Amino acid sequence: MDVVRVLHPDVPGPYSWWSWCARAFDNDAGWRIGYQMATPGQAERVVSARVKRAEACALRWSDHAPVSVEYR
Repeated sequence: MDVVRVLHPDVPGPYSWWSWCARAFDNDAGWRIGYQMATPGQAERVVSARVKRAEACALRWSDHAPVSVEYR
């Protein structure tokens, strides 16, 4: 199971990749390409899932952002 989707079922993001073109980061026009997959039993133990997105495009060091998941 995609555990980010377990916690955020009704939103298109949170995105973990943005193109360097056309202000994609500023417009939050990204893709979900960073995943945390788990078995159904593990997914039941998910407490939080987030993408550590830079605060501004100029502060990015990559076109990717890490996906962090916390389990209980």
